[in-house]
Amino acid sequence: MAENNVKKMIGKVFNDIADAMETGQFGEKVRVGLTTLGSEHGVENLVKGAELAQKRDPSIEVVLIGPKVDSDLTQVIAETEEEGYKKMEELLDKGEIGACVTMHYSFPIGVSTVGRVVTPGKGKEMIIATTTGTSSPHRVEAMVINGISGIITAKAMGIEEPTVGILNVDGARQVERAFKELNDNGYKINLTESMRADGGSVMRGNDLLAGVPDVMVTDTLTGNILMKVFSSYTTGGSYESLGYGYGPGIGEDYDRLILILSRASGIPVVANAISYGAD
Repeated sequence: MAENNVKKMIGKVFNDIADAMETGQFGEKVRVGLTTLGSEHGVENLVKGAELAQKRDPSIEVVLIGPKVDSDLTQVIAETEEEGYKKMEELLDKGEIGACVTMHYSFPIGVSTVGRVVTPGKGKEMIIATTTGTSSPHRVEAMVINGISGIITAKAMGIEEPTVGILNVDGARQVERAFKELNDNGYKINLTESMRADGGSVMRGNDLLAGVPDVMVTDTLTGNILMKVFSSYTTGGSYESLGYGYGPGIGEDYDRLILILSRASGIPVVANAISYGAD
């Protein structure tokens, strides 16, 4: 028995070394879950996105949560959406996956998701804060928290001093004042300038298209619409083909890393969302 265990351990070490030599990645892989029920384009669409994400980045191990499918990816069987959400939460809480990508999920008040798009003007990545959920019942307070969530996300993505712009929606000027007060009191917020001649940190449509700030702050409903437009303006809305999805739910004391996809998300967006979760 002891001899067999030693042989298994040695075998695992050699497999790990071989994987590391092949991929350049040493240590444990990042495990990201994906629930596979609920897509308007079917389970196969999600599975193909998951396989693409793992193929292009061998440091990621995707765990499918849903009905049994023909795939070499790791699978946790769940026959209904409700069962899939339950298994997802169990895997997250046990630390068996580090993040999970899913379609509709009911976050508590105080948690909202930070989307990530590729802007059409210059092909620049931009974070939209936020896109689903409710940071606060109070509009201006919610947008301030949205901005902080966007900064958190940008820093987690490796942007040390992300630039911040505030979309020109109701409450933008109050949010700008709050950000300046936060900045004066020690929480650095790097407000950027609009590309328009009049400048200022309140962003217009040109700034959206060009991706002027790293983080575009807005109310969640507007952010949700922007995600739909940016992800499917080439397809008419029924198939989201661009971007990284609606992003991770962020909120004070919230410790589950759950990322949201639209039910209309296509294969490229599914793959990108998984990579986003791994990052």
